[in-house]
Amino acid sequence: MYRHGDVMIARVTALPEGAVERNGVTLARGELTGHSHRIRDFQHAKLYEHDAQTYLEVLTDTAVIHEEHHAIVLEKGMYRVWMQREYSPEAIRTVRD
Repeated sequence: MYRHGDVMIARVTALPEGAVERNGVTLARGELTGHSHRIRDFQHAKLYEHDAQTYLEVLTDTAVIHEEHHAIVLEKGMYRVWMQREYSPEAIRTVRD
């Protein structure tokens, strides 16, 4: 499993049946800064949606980049992508980047 700021990325064995391809290669946008977690080389990956989950197909080794974090290299394969959640005794809320 990989962590890139508040974005979590875990390898999965296969893309779920019925997943729909999504435009672009932006994994998440920072609400405060406007910066984004994204794939460096757009032609090296595809994004998919299934049941409100995001999946990333890496076609050839490539990097996830963001202005405030070091790049991480993902190997060719299929991954699930989600946002880390903040824990509070009062509520669970999405981490703000």
